Amino acid sequence: MKLVFATGNPGKLREAAEILGEGFELVTPAEMGITEDIPETGNTLRANSMQKADYIYKKTGLNCFADDSGLEVDILGGAPGVQTARYAGPERDADANMDKLLTEMARREKEAAMARTNGLSTGKASRSARFRTSVTLIVDGTHHFFDGIMEGHIATEKAGDGGFGYDPIFIPEGYSQTNGQLGEEVKNRISHRYKALKAMADYLKGQ
Repeated sequence: MKLVFATGNPGKLREAAEILGEGFELVTPAEMGITEDIPETGNTLRANSMQKADYIYKKTGLNCFADDSGLEVDILGGAPGVQTARYAGPERDADANMDKLLTEMARREKEAAMARTNGLSTGKASRSARFRTSVTLIVDGTHHFFDGIMEGHIATEKAGDGGFGYDPIFIPEGYSQTNGQLGEEVKNRISHRYKALKAMADYLKGQ
C-alpha cells in the first residue's frame, strides 16, 4: 500500500517505515510536489493531525496519514499542548521552550507553597506530565484515529544531549533518566509516537 506521510522529517519517516514494515511504500508531500507549509490551526492534537491529513488527501487523492504531538504538564493545566513546539515563540527554539517551561513550573510551585502557608488547602504541586501523539489515517476517504501516550514527569533541570525538543527535561515513567540520556533505541521503544504508529500499523495489517 502506498501512503503519503505528512512530514518533512527524515527521522520520523524512517521510524514510520520501520514500524509499518514490508508491504507499505511511504512517500512525503515534497515527493508529491507539495512544498508549501501544511496548515496547523487546530485547538487539539487530533484536530491538527486531521487538518494535515485532509490537506494531503485533497491535494493528492492518495491514502495518507499525519501526526501531531505535544507535551502536557499537569501543573500548567495541560500546557504547552498544541503550542509545544512554539511555547517560547515562533522560532521553535528547544532551549527557550524548556527554559520557559521550567520557569513557569517553578512559579506555579511557589504559588502553591505560598497558598499552603496562608492556610489554603492546596495540594503539593505535581511535576507529572505526558507526551501525547495523535495520528489521523485516511484510507479511501475514511478517517481513522490512533493515539499514543508516554507518561512521566518533568525534571528540575536539563540532563542529557540526546533526542530533541523537551527530551532533556522529560523523565518517562519507570525510568530515572531523561529522554535525553536514555538513547534513541530505548526512547523510541516506549515513545508516544511509536505507540500511535504501532496501533495504526496493526490496524492496516489486519485489513
